[in-house]
Amino acid sequence: MQLLRVENLSKIYGKGENEVKAVDGVSFSVPKGQMVAIVGASGSGKSTLLHMIGAVDRPTSGKIWLDGQDVFSQNNRELAIFRRRQIGLIYQFYNLIPVLTAEENITLPLLMDGRKPDRIHLENILDMLGLKKRRDHLPSQMSGGQQQRVSIGRALFTSPQVILADEPTGNLDSQNSAEIMELFRRSNRELRQTIIIITHDEKIAAQCDRIIVLHDGRIISDEANTSAEEADGNEI
Repeated sequence: MQLLRVENLSKIYGKGENEVKAVDGVSFSVPKGQMVAIVGASGSGKSTLLHMIGAVDRPTSGKIWLDGQDVFSQNNRELAIFRRRQIGLIYQFYNLIPVLTAEENITLPLLMDGRKPDRIHLENILDMLGLKKRRDHLPSQMSGGQQQRVSIGRALFTSPQVILADEPTGNLDSQNSAEIMELFRRSNRELRQTIIIITHDEKIAAQCDRIIVLHDGRIISDEANTSAEEADGNEI
């Protein structure tokens, strides 16, 4: 089943001589449960593409369907609700609310949606992330790796259709990066989460099922990563 479909997507900034095509006619589909890396040099359009998939930024042209829903056929209010319920966004610099605890940051999207958090689900998320002892800590009282775990928990807690991560390990050391990637792989395996990761790190991309390469806003390569499949098979 194709969960996500991107069709002839473009994003243009400026006009005339100042026109820049950040994303230029990109098309691809992602089946449910796949973990995808989108890689490319700085300025290749990776983050712009991710922000459009995440409904944070509207495309100049083209369409995005998520679970059969034409994402940008919705008005701004509908889009905000859709984004909150269907998409989990994770950023390099965490984007946590500094005056809220780890638990409050994780449950915030659900509370903003007027829904009551499932306490059992929360305990499971905190346990998976290794944050039970940090649940009452503010972001300033946690390490970078712990803050990124909170941002992952926030993205996972609403059980969205797709998790989008923009350079999620770019601000972390190698040990924390490895732990964060293991959390993504565990979420992908155990929760069947569809995950798209923007990264410039080949080691991160090598752990994903599929690698899409962008150059000057266009896809120049889109291939299954057999080494990741073999690694999963060995774990089983």
